[in-house]
Amino acid sequence: MLLAAALSIAPAVGPLAAAREAAPASAGVRWSVVPSDGRGPDGRSAVEVGVRPGQTVEDHIAVRNASDAAVTFRLAAADGFTSASGRFDVRAEGESSVDAGSWISLPARVTVPAGATVVVPFSIAAPSGAAPGDHSAGITASVLSTARADGGASVGVDTRVGVRVLARVAGQLSPAASLHGGGGSYAVAWNPLRPGSAIVSFDVVNDGNTRLLASGTVSAAGQDTPFPAAGEPVIDLLPGDRRTVRVVVDDLWPSILVPVDVTLRPRGIAIDGQTPIAAASSLQTSLWAMPISQLIVLTGAALLIFAALWGRQRSHRRTDRLVADAHEHDRPPAAAALTEESTSA
Repeated sequence: MLLAAALSIAPAVGPLAAAREAAPASAGVRWSVVPSDGRGPDGRSAVEVGVRPGQTVEDHIAVRNASDAAVTFRLAAADGFTSASGRFDVRAEGESSVDAGSWISLPARVTVPAGATVVVPFSIAAPSGAAPGDHSAGITASVLSTARADGGASVGVDTRVGVRVLARVAGQLSPAASLHGGGGSYAVAWNPLRPGSAIVSFDVVNDGNTRLLASGTVSAAGQDTPFPAAGEPVIDLLPGDRRTVRVVVDDLWPSILVPVDVTLRPRGIAIDGQTPIAAASSLQTSLWAMPISQLIVLTGAALLIFAALWGRQRSHRRTDRLVADAHEHDRPPAAAALTEESTSA
């Protein structure tokens, strides 16, 4: 039997509704996992706790079964990471956790009656040698089901729904982020009366030991464009993360070489009333923006002007020849003979 997996983790930023559910893993099975206190869901979007090296803290999750029958869910904790696309994920089942995922202890299974919610306690035990800063993990509740592949083979689908966990170990917090590798490309507007657009790309790196949310501004030819754009997800960076960012700058007139300034303003996450402050950073680069459509129009106009002047000059020369010929034909014979005698003398 083949094995596939689907994972849904609470978003990194923004509220996670209690009704958020995974796609059915088998007929009629739907569920959600959210942070909780000892009584039920408490409105948090993620579990974020402060802990000292060697300390153990207690917390809870709530598993809601929205299906019509009781379901036994498998519970697990694993190290968390951010994918290249910026989505939060956890290590696959079978991969060993070496960070906060290995600090979490919780029951292996929980049975939830139909339409009910069960609160599950868990603990986070930070090792005595835990490094200061933010450590990421996720807790998942999963159901294994069987489906048929296109070829008729049975496929095991392990569908996991989870909640994000961030443990901040006390000590020296060093929030820092930097910009690298600026570049870009320019898209010409073939209407010479309209500006084009540019795509400016660069890498944002979390050089510190705390989670950061990154935003900033791209300034090109005096025009400021914020990133991320409205409606785009926030740039969420765990310690050590590197993310490539592409910013579209609209209404940019071509001026051959356009100077570009990128300003990054990272901000930390508040845990236990402590918000790490990271300094802003900047990057200077440039991009080629050739005025191709304008050059085409100017070249065409120059050719038309040259053709008109050349035609006019040619017309003047022809007129001059016709006038000269007319004068030659209109000269009297006596005048012509006199001219010949004068020449002979």
